[in-house]
Amino acid sequence: MITLDHVTYAYPGDGAGRPALRDLSLSIDEGELALVVGPSGSGKSTFLRCLNGLIPHFYGGTLKGRIDVAGHDPVALSPQGMAFVVGMVFQDPETQFVTERVEDELAFGMENQALPPALMRKRVEEVLDQLTIAHLRDRHISTLSGGEKQRVAIASVLTLHPEVLVLDEPTSQLDPQSAEEVLVAIRRLNEDLGLTVILAEHRLERVVQFVDRVLWLPGSDDQALLDQPRSVLAQVPLAPPLVDLAKRQGWQPLPLTVKEARRFVPRSQRSAARSAAAEAATLLNTGQEQRGASSALCAEQVTFRYPDGNDAVHAVNLALQAGEVVALMGRNGSGKTTLIKLLAGLLKPAGGRVLVRRREPRASGAGGKKRLDSGDYLDTRDASTDQIVQVAGYVPQNPGVLLFKDTLLEELA
Repeated sequence: MITLDHVTYAYPGDGAGRPALRDLSLSIDEGELALVVGPSGSGKSTFLRCLNGLIPHFYGGTLKGRIDVAGHDPVALSPQGMAFVVGMVFQDPETQFVTERVEDELAFGMENQALPPALMRKRVEEVLDQLTIAHLRDRHISTLSGGEKQRVAIASVLTLHPEVLVLDEPTSQLDPQSAEEVLVAIRRLNEDLGLTVILAEHRLERVVQFVDRVLWLPGSDDQALLDQPRSVLAQVPLAPPLVDLAKRQGWQPLPLTVKEARRFVPRSQRSAARSAAAEAATLLNTGQEQRGASSALCAEQVTFRYPDGNDAVHAVNLALQAGEVVALMGRNGSGKTTLIKLLAGLLKPAGGRVLVRRREPRASGAGGKKRLDSGDYLDTRDASTDQIVQVAGYVPQNPGVLLFKDTLLEELA
């Protein structure tokens, strides 16, 4: 199904340095679900780009060796010519959207291939159901959460019925439940339809238990390794926390799931672990109670609604103390990103207000105790961008939108 024979690739300008892929040879069978793992910069995305012709047609560079995907040569064909063979979903789904509405995005690829309208409508309905996104069909893509965008991106390539589905960390922007739903859908496509799936995923604990084989790319002069999950994870330094623990303890056969690992742990140790977890929770609650009373940031009855009528945040009250680290959790589309933008002053609340402390409280009164008054807070409703950036910093899901210069030194200056 997929064969690479002594493939070596270097990006433009890297010809004299270490290639991104070096003498890679492998074979993946039809209907397999293969997981691609390796350290950052090891060539995972590069390998995936070779499968649909983005390398070398889009990225250029120097490619040696032979690639065959379902009887097609991606080097001889263009990525457009490979569209019916390989469907690819990138790590950042926004890079492949070309329309504004979800349903239009699903139809776009088929329109480019001049498929009959009746067939297009049928396939759109199929993928909406397969990925449980029928409720999003009329939504503007710009209003979707990161996880919703990822599922739409997957659906948009499935409408062409490719023989191979290639996914570059498809769950990287999903909450745990949404990630599980997407992985279940991918697994169903593989098992029920026989679709060959090549998946790069850095959170191995999510997928390693149900993939057929694992491809390890070392990112060095060492040879790549393609074998059964247990065999690969026993030999490489990268492993899910559970597998890493099992390797340290010498458990054999190597467990891939909690269910498999339980048989190695005596019942008495399980009880001790539950007691330790309860004690840790008590200590955490005690620490929270001892925090100072003055807030660094306050949200009071904050409400926000997007122009399409989607009520993203409703009557939220929140107080953050100085030095506190808070994890904001919730399902995709629950309003996490919207709330963060409100707290950072990037969005103005439709109701309520957000107050951000300008400076340290002034010392006053007996004993030099600190107090806060209204002048110590910045109300984001009335603040300019220049005022806001002095008191609140914001890093988005895609940090690339904040970078404007070619070098780190220029960016920091």
